[in-house]
Amino acid sequence: MRKARQLEVAETQMDSWFAGSDKGQPQGEHTSSVGIALFTIALFVVVYALVFALGWLCFGSIEPVMFFVSFLLALLASMGVHIAQQWERVVVLRLGRFNRVSGPGLFWTIPFIEQNSARIDCRIRATTFDAKETLTSDLVPLDVNAVMLWMVYDAKAACTECSDFSRTVELAAQVALRDAIGRLSAAEVAIRREQLDAEIQATLEDEASRWGLSVMSVKVRDILLPQELQDVMSVEAQAEQQRKARLILMEAEQDIAAMLEEVSDAYDTEDAALRLRTMHLLYESVKETGGTVVVPSSFSEGFGDVLPDAVKQGIGR
Repeated sequence: MRKARQLEVAETQMDSWFAGSDKGQPQGEHTSSVGIALFTIALFVVVYALVFALGWLCFGSIEPVMFFVSFLLALLASMGVHIAQQWERVVVLRLGRFNRVSGPGLFWTIPFIEQNSARIDCRIRATTFDAKETLTSDLVPLDVNAVMLWMVYDAKAACTECSDFSRTVELAAQVALRDAIGRLSAAEVAIRREQLDAEIQATLEDEASRWGLSVMSVKVRDILLPQELQDVMSVEAQAEQQRKARLILMEAEQDIAAMLEEVSDAYDTEDAALRLRTMHLLYESVKETGGTVVVPSSFSEGFGDVLPDAVKQGIGR
């Protein structure tokens, strides 16, 4: 088991190295630069072969100096021709001073005079950050996890104004999250997520714009409360729901009482209607249960003025 675990860890480290998870390239990017390397090698070989062929034509024979000159010119050509990917911007310095931002595509530099100081990836990046045991305004420790979508829009500022803009924007987001949590209560943090996201994004936009970065969105993913506080808030929520249920039941009873009062007023002056309503309810109960009800003959005496003779005789039987 130990050997298998060590092998798994080694494979994970190798995958991270090949995926470019170092500080120079954000983790998760699997872009390949094999084509650029092959282009540089092919350019070196072509220039070397052309210079060597020209030297052979000029001297009429192979001279030792031809190898040195061909190698030197091929090296200079490979150092002066570069390719930037569609999503890349290359910051070019001339004798240590900023000169231009090149790319995407093919571009040229002066060997030994101009240097490609940085290749900046301008695609949208996702960075996760968290705040561990951060106190709210009511002194409740919370663990909050969030994700931020951002990108580089100014390669010059990202290269010249900040030494490690990826790490800097991550730390700035963490500080902004802690500050925002400290101004709210625990209940407000759990309920007002959208306001918390907007506040953090606005704070980061002001700071990141100085480094050539644009924060596109900030979303809080998880909010973890202490277990004791979770139990207390659960009891509070249950009590609140019970209170709402009782209020709704009381309102329903008030409506029913008002309706019964109106019905009683209507039946107060109509004795025959009240007796017919009684018979209707009796019929419905028998219909629902499927049973039989024996009605005494004296019960039909009160319906003599509203029932036909045939019905009265049937009830009497």
